[in-house]
Amino acid sequence: FDCLYRLNLRKERMGRFDLTKFRYLTREELRVLQAVELGMRNHQLVPKALLAQIAKMKHGSLHKVVGQLIKARLLGFDNNKSRNGYRLSTLGYDYLALKTLASRDVVGSVGSKIGVGKESDIYIVASPEEDQYALKLHRLGRTSFRNIKNKRDYHRHRNSASWLYLSRLSAVKEFAFMSALAERGFPVPQPIDVNRHAVVMELLDSFPLCQVKEVADAPKLYSTLMGLIVQLAEFGLIHGDFNEFNLMVNEDGVVTVIDFPQMISIEHKNAEWYFDRDVECIKTFFSKRFAFEAEEWPKFSEVERKATVDIDVEASGYIKKLRAEFDSSMYEGEDDEDDFDQGEKEEQEVLDEVLDEEEKEEAKEEEEEKLDEEA
Repeated sequence: FDCLYRLNLRKERMGRFDLTKFRYLTREELRVLQAVELGMRNHQLVPKALLAQIAKMKHGSLHKVVGQLIKARLLGFDNNKSRNGYRLSTLGYDYLALKTLASRDVVGSVGSKIGVGKESDIYIVASPEEDQYALKLHRLGRTSFRNIKNKRDYHRHRNSASWLYLSRLSAVKEFAFMSALAERGFPVPQPIDVNRHAVVMELLDSFPLCQVKEVADAPKLYSTLMGLIVQLAEFGLIHGDFNEFNLMVNEDGVVTVIDFPQMISIEHKNAEWYFDRDVECIKTFFSKRFAFEAEEWPKFSEVERKATVDIDVEASGYIKKLRAEFDSSMYEGEDDEDDFDQGEKEEQEVLDEVLDEEEKEEAKEEEEEKLDEEA
């Protein structure tokens, strides 16, 4: 964690994301943070006895470390009549993600917050080589869990979901979509790395379309955006939130699409509704902002599938089972491994939350056979 040696922080602008204590965390404190994280896989609050067992620390030493972490607002403690125990704070989760990203030499310094949404915060970061990136921290606990469950299809089969699980799964899904789309030439930020709820990606020299007051050629830009909606559908995907807030434009008018966790497959039962909504968002925005009334727009029934990216990245319409459930035990019986080697295993477990390989290949082969028949 000495990698984070240039913390260009402005507390009044960073809000709750304060990394002052980061570089001074002891090994014991990091161990306890991760122990609480693991305990929260099965418990909303982690009892002290369980925490001592997971962290493999004596109660006296644990009490001192926990007190320091609570003072630094990395842990919380709830005590009521029915139950009591410790919980990881949002800031504590940030520390765990940044610790891993720093150990990989991906993040070497953290700068100012450059964006905030209902479900994420975005910061400028730099590698030890001073390459600048954008760090997106998914915050799905910021809105109500009921609303999240209604909007986010990829965890609908779970009976329960914690903010840890939802935020981490959202980040992994976004990284998977960005990677697949970038490889296929779509105008998306270049993905760099992911850990827990944190995604590191290319820093765009652009601004949101919602901030653009006028354009030189509104019909051309409209055609470009509608073309992207159709092209995504041809590759098996629907963005699901294709609007002026998730479209970045640079000074040359080049468009970049952002925000991918809510993407779904064209095989999703509500695919046409989401497709039409994306189209309507662009039509409405161009009418209000640029006084451009479109005479033509794409229709879902006219889309012809050309690829199976939805299967490749496990878009929602194809997810039948998340194989590695958040509340399953992963580290029982492992005594000697380094704490953050275990953190790497946890991240790999999330990245492996996909269809069974046989089911995946079978679905892909069926779609390729359809394409061959149509050809």
